[in-house]
Parts: sequence; structure tokens; C-alpha cells
Amino acid sequence: MKNNTILLLSICLTWAACKNDKATGVQDIRDGAGPNADMIHNPLTADLPTDTNQLARILFSETEFDFGELKDGEVVTHKFQFTNTGQVPLMILKAYSGCGCTVPEWPEEPIPPGGQGEISAKFNSAGKSEQQNKIIKIIGNTFPNETQIKIKAFVKPKD
Repeated sequence: MKNNTILLLSICLTWAACKNDKATGVQDIRDGAGPNADMIHNPLTADLPTDTNQLARILFSETEFDFGELKDGEVVTHKFQFTNTGQVPLMILKAYSGCGCTVPEWPEEPIPPGGQGEISAKFNSAGKSEQQNKIIKIIGNTFPNETQIKIKAFVKPKD
């Protein structure tokens, strides 16, 4: 009886997962669907033109910052300055880190060609120890469409 219940539950979950299988992410963008599809042009796909002159380019004055030694619980922030070196306005669609301890903030308005902006990276060292290396990924209408910046710190325990 227990095995039948588990089997039935597995079948239901599989059916539900397949039923919700729709095109998402890159496929939505390529199909012209999604809220930001008209802002993204990924030249690295096989069937789209590779004219990178029609894309923004993000150039950071630095791509890595070391906070040095921190005490557990300190919250620090660093601002990464960048310039749009492309020929079209730069739109940052998303910036994220793989860890909730690192929170990026980015400009929502377009950055014109030659214009400058900044991405703020806030790091909360609470509960962290020793060497910490955090990568922030920036997604936009740039070439390449993903750029990375990095923060690091050595977290010492509280006294």
C-alpha cells in the first residue's frame, strides 16, 4: 500500500511538472515574448546576426575589490564605476549574486553612449568566516550580455 501511494504521488508530480513546461528565459526573448525581450539582443545565438556594434558595452574602472579584514557582522559597501563604451544606450536588466549576503544595486535608467554609472555591492559578513570571494553577475543589452565583478574579504570571528 505504501509503495502504491509513493508511485501515485510520483506520477502526479511528474505530470504536473510536464504540464507547466513552457518556454522561458532565452526562448521567450528569442520569440519576442517577456517584459524585456525588445531590449535584449544576444549576438551569440546561431541564427541571429552578430553585429556587436549595435550593442552597449560596459567597461568597469575595476572589476575586483578587496575589503581586507572584517569582523564577523560588519556590513560594508563598495561602488563599482563603469562607462558605456558602446554605440547605444546601456540597460542593466539584472545584477545578482549567488549569496544573500551580497546585494547589488544598479541604475534602472538607460546609460547613454559615453555615459557613466555605478553598481553598488553591499556585503554582510555576519555568519561568514575566513576568506570570502563573492561574484556579482550583471545582465544587460551588452556584448557580452553577462559581465562579472568580484568582491572579497577576510572575515575574522568576533572577539
